[in-house]
Amino acid sequence: MNLTASAYQPSTDTNLFAAQDFRGRPLMVPDQVIDGSDPYLNLMPEELAPYYQTHGYVVARNVIPAAQCERAMQAFNALVKPYDGHLYRQPSGGKPETHRFSAEGFMLNSILNPHDLNSGRFGQFRRAALEIFSSPEIQQVLHRLFGEAGVLVQSMYFEGNPQTWPHQDTYYLDSEHLGGMTATWIALEDIKPGAGRFYVCPGSHRIDMKKNGGDFDVAFNHARYKALAASLIEERELQIHAPALRRGDILFWNSRTLHGSLPTTTPQYSRSSFTAHYIPRSHRFMQFQSRVKSFRNEEWNQVGINHPKDQDLLANRLVLGLEAQFPRSFQAMKNLAIKVVTR
Repeated sequence: MNLTASAYQPSTDTNLFAAQDFRGRPLMVPDQVIDGSDPYLNLMPEELAPYYQTHGYVVARNVIPAAQCERAMQAFNALVKPYDGHLYRQPSGGKPETHRFSAEGFMLNSILNPHDLNSGRFGQFRRAALEIFSSPEIQQVLHRLFGEAGVLVQSMYFEGNPQTWPHQDTYYLDSEHLGGMTATWIALEDIKPGAGRFYVCPGSHRIDMKKNGGDFDVAFNHARYKALAASLIEERELQIHAPALRRGDILFWNSRTLHGSLPTTTPQYSRSSFTAHYIPRSHRFMQFQSRVKSFRNEEWNQVGINHPKDQDLLANRLVLGLEAQFPRSFQAMKNLAIKVVTR
């Protein structure tokens, strides 16, 4: 593996692309990674953790082999994309939905925990995801950030861009030591600048935002939290960095770092990618900044993998079917349960 780490450093000889930020305002972002004239400061592996701790994110290049990325995309196209049933989705807060497509034919409602998909129907895609999530190259970086092995607690798969609002992951999930979780955005293809690039706000991991609960709980006051996150970027004049990522590159960010995805301005391009969230092996998993959550753990390539709703289990498939049939009732019960634990 030829692993280098990068931090955002625009230079005069870099091609720039006129994108838009989450407010629809002009934002210049790197058009592409140019060998020999990279708009990023290359870091030595031992510099990964210091930069990450200072800025709340870091980019590692050439982490996942191209062939591995291609296998995941092909498996998605062959097995998942043609499926017309319900799957758990990230933009809807974990509700089961059928695919929603853009006019160009890209799936917009990203899949929540693709490593939990049923092996009988989606086995090749599930295995491709697990091989990437448990890759030794990712673990090498996590060891530098954590000082120990990382355990996967959640994942997602994107093809189109749902345009994720600015937020800190810690509001939804984290280590029991808030700020202890690290997330990754894994580019399975070269991500075009207008396809809905992932962005981060450097240094925002040092901001103490209002915690999940009371009048800012995710169940009944989620819009208030979203407005707060957006206003912080505005009021503190935080920078927005949307790095150019090639196939196999990974952006690592802290659970307290404000981040999201830019609006799509070139809808003819997809942004095929995984996200994966890890906590140190010695930590417990926290939800909604208030509930320590036990999880069903398996070892895959000697990496701990959390399976929150493993569809290989009959009981979980039955629950998925009921949630799909009675979505409002299940969501109401979930919201009440969240309100109880976050009050």
